[in-house]
Amino acid sequence: MMVPDCHKRLEASLADLKATLAELEEANEKEGPEFEDARSTITEVEKLFQTTEA
Repeated sequence: MMVPDCHKRLEASLADLKATLAELEEANEKEGPEFEDARSTITEVEKLFQTTEA
């Protein structure tokens, strides 16, 4: 179980990260370790949300 306020903050941060990554991909800036880190972070947080909702 996650504290509700922390869950809201994490959801907002995830949305911001996804939006930033999408903007950079549109600008054809898709390379680098930071992008792989961002993608893996998105995947991990989404898995966390799935396990807490179940």
